[in-house]
Amino acid sequence: MQWWRDAVVYQIYVRSFSDADGDGIGDLDGIRSRLGYLELLGVDVLRLTPFYTSPMADHGYDVADPRDVDPVFGDLVTFDALVADAHKHGLRVTIDLVPNHTSSEHEWFRAALASTPGSPERARFHFRPGRGAGGMKPPNNWTSAFGGPAWTRVRDSTDGPGEWYLHLFTREQPDLNWTNPEVWADMEKTLRFWLDRGVDGFRIDVADGMSKPEDLPDMVAHDGPDPRFDHDGVHDVHRMIRAVVDHYPDAMVMGELGVRDGERFALYLRNDELHLGCRAVLADAPFAAERIREIVQQSLAAVSSVDATPTWAYSGHDLSRPVTRYGGGAGGVARARALALVMCALPGAVCLYNGDELGLPDVDLPDELLQDPLWSRCGRTERGRDAYRVPLPWEGGPPGYGFTSGAPWLPMPAEYGLASVAEQLEDTESTLSLFRRAIELRRAHGGVTDTTLEWFGAPEGCLAFRRSGSTLVCALNTSDVPVPLPPGDILLASGPLLDGDLLPPDTAAWLA
Repeated sequence: MQWWRDAVVYQIYVRSFSDADGDGIGDLDGIRSRLGYLELLGVDVLRLTPFYTSPMADHGYDVADPRDVDPVFGDLVTFDALVADAHKHGLRVTIDLVPNHTSSEHEWFRAALASTPGSPERARFHFRPGRGAGGMKPPNNWTSAFGGPAWTRVRDSTDGPGEWYLHLFTREQPDLNWTNPEVWADMEKTLRFWLDRGVDGFRIDVADGMSKPEDLPDMVAHDGPDPRFDHDGVHDVHRMIRAVVDHYPDAMVMGELGVRDGERFALYLRNDELHLGCRAVLADAPFAAERIREIVQQSLAAVSSVDATPTWAYSGHDLSRPVTRYGGGAGGVARARALALVMCALPGAVCLYNGDELGLPDVDLPDELLQDPLWSRCGRTERGRDAYRVPLPWEGGPPGYGFTSGAPWLPMPAEYGLASVAEQLEDTESTLSLFRRAIELRRAHGGVTDTTLEWFGAPEGCLAFRRSGSTLVCALNTSDVPVPLPPGDILLASGPLLDGDLLPPDTAAWLA
């Protein structure tokens, strides 16, 4: 069986996982020091966010050298040791790739700025003359994902206003031109560089990006297609990536996809493109059984059309943490725990984000400490993603809670002391213990590749299903009243049950 089809993937936001050198920023040696914990948790695969050479305008997603390690995280020797040690612990290692854009400090972009319009150096990116008198307006009306126009004007060789370049994210992240053969060749070089070092696969950032319509048409308001993403040419890029990866036995490629249409989504999962496609549809779901069931059914239908495997996620470094998203406090914790059991019972791969297993909430940070470029680019109207990137608490007290011996790069709140790994490990009722047991039972009741579900009748506001070929039944109560459990032996519950056979509100249970 292909290992990724039912893998539990654990996303490590490298800056915030564990700091070994005391500078307050997580690093590769810090991850190495926690491999025993990850093995104990029971996950199968580590997914590392970018650790490449970068000026950190977007905390590593602005890559200046995709084939080296930024000194803040370590070096290639450290990376090789991490991969080797992870494999000894039975853990696979996948790494993020960022093919849509580079850093403005990449040698290619520096050369482009030093060259002239129409040069080979500029042809690796999207440079265009402006519109209107004197080219004062951007080439089209595209906007950046971080706010403002997706174009920045450069100075020409006479120090006058010149061409504009495209950046769908920050101005420090110029988009690559994927019609240029040099861009293709460089990506193949990067893929082979890391695969030869022993990585088990890649997660492609903005996997529905890369390809752009040749004429770069304006965006149409309202519900029209977005020309910035999901252009048909992107599939040729994925076929190239897959062709390289297929030369390495058991290597896998997963894509982050923002595509909502099921038919369009399925195109990325054809047998010569991505192995897995991740769109955090469960993160968009309200805590309502009817909507959760609808999303699950739609997702299964989409992948079944190309005989692919579903991938489930309800959090990530770009998403508010489930505890906060579901209302915060005890209620938010209960709902997050319940949906975690639903997700882990589904067929396919499951993606967890570091801190999910601790039930961490978003952190309310002071304005002056926010670092996400979204905060500044949006004129301080959106607070950005720092609240769910605060470092993990391991043990002890402030300021570092075992994450660092120094001051953490984002402040860790006082309540983290009770949420730490050390506090939860020995507590059988903790969220960490729930995740450990769920992953263990998921594996024990796995061994089937069927991705269909059998749905059972359930009271209003509830759902119950069984994965075909499995004896495990999952029931969820999102209503306001307790409901009878389905028949079966109780294996695990996200919270206390009532009278042994009633499922309380905001609770899920597994039965055999």
